[in-house]
Amino acid sequence: MSYKNDRYMKLVKDIDKIPSKKSEVTDKQAEEAFKTIISWIGENPNREGLLETPKRVVKAFKEYFKGYNEDPTKELAKTFGDVENYDDMVIQKDITLESHCEHHMAPILGIAHVAYIPNKKVVGLSKLARTVEIFSKRLQTQERLTMQIAKTLMSALDAKGVAVTIDATHQCMTTRGIRKEKASTITNYFLGTFKEDLSFQNRYLRYIAK
Repeated sequence: MSYKNDRYMKLVKDIDKIPSKKSEVTDKQAEEAFKTIISWIGENPNREGLLETPKRVVKAFKEYFKGYNEDPTKELAKTFGDVENYDDMVIQKDITLESHCEHHMAPILGIAHVAYIPNKKVVGLSKLARTVEIFSKRLQTQERLTMQIAKTLMSALDAKGVAVTIDATHQCMTTRGIRKEKASTITNYFLGTFKEDLSFQNRYLRYIAK
């Protein structure tokens, strides 16, 4: 069964579309905004230790949110067909994940597990981690992040099935608000064979639990 039908591709385009970069906002304007925030919290942005802080924060934000300028489908475009008809799951475990929640812009820190069942072609292993990285480097909810990774892999690789699990802590609830320091959140998303065949789903869950 092919998942490259009109309905499926529409889901991918609607949810995973790369937002356009707001290039009309300059680095200098962003620095001034952070300078204002420093004043708002009660600090003096002109004291020696804070003079370069707005510039450093802008530089850091470019790294935190570089995923807005990257396309995961380009990373997944190069595949390899000489795999001797390998048709079982490929699993990549414990991919370090760093993101920011879209509600408080607080860090989300955790790990991702990704699996897919090839359909006559495989992708370089580093590209699975790169897909996780690109979507993570955007403002996110964990639920949407999990779905974006899975749907993009399914579509780009024309895979028979995809499974994605994320286990993460959200500093918006561990360092503020309810302050539950040990709380973590787990999300799963299954497509294709992993959703339709519980034996594959259960094997995947056993593997990532080891």
